[in-house]
Amino acid sequence: MEHFTIQDKVALVTGSNRGIGEAYVQELLAAGAKKIYATARDPDSLNALVEQNPAVIEPLLLDVTNAKHIKSVADKIDSLDILINNAGIVNACTFTADNALEIARLEMETNYFGPLQLTRALLPQLRKSKQAAVVNISSIAGISNFPVIGPYSATKAAMHSYTQGLRAELAQVGIQVVGVYPGPIDTRMADGWEIEKAQPEQVAQKTFAALSEGENDVFPDDFSKQMYATFLGHPQELEKVFSEML
Repeated sequence: MEHFTIQDKVALVTGSNRGIGEAYVQELLAAGAKKIYATARDPDSLNALVEQNPAVIEPLLLDVTNAKHIKSVADKIDSLDILINNAGIVNACTFTADNALEIARLEMETNYFGPLQLTRALLPQLRKSKQAAVVNISSIAGISNFPVIGPYSATKAAMHSYTQGLRAELAQVGIQVVGVYPGPIDTRMADGWEIEKAQPEQVAQKTFAALSEGENDVFPDDFSKQMYATFLGHPQELEKVFSEML
């Protein structure tokens, strides 16, 4: 298999204004991407990032739950090699909380239906690429439910299943589909978590290394690697470990 390269590629990253999304944009830039569409619900929040290289990084308005935004982005972009579905939200919520249904619907729209709709809209551009990839950011909490963020875990489990199905469907046209399963990462989403956290750039670097080698699943930090190893040994053991964190 030919190694996947970032050089001269056109990429789009959702949720680019901070955290892992910002790290993806910076790594794409460092690796020689020709064009990077950095998207956010507030394009002004991308100003500092765009200033790093305005000739390569172009800011776009995109709320992945907004069908009009998705159509506008798809209409604007003529070619695309790499789609990174990173945008996501998380709330501290259990399944028995009074607002569990509200939170579950809100998070599912952003974390699952959003990437599903955006990918469908951009598939024509990806299909035209000689070497294309879709990168879906799930979570180790999508492998086994993390009860303190139960509804979020369910959305990431949906993303995991979606990634597997999409990979099978796009294999026939040569589009690589990669699932990324981080543990706690040092971003605003993980504020207040008293646990060791990996850096966002580590997630981006591990993702592109895996993409280059043709690997399908990425566990980019020590926590996710350890938890996945536990899961492989005995799935219910990981469920027990996570439940004890309640």
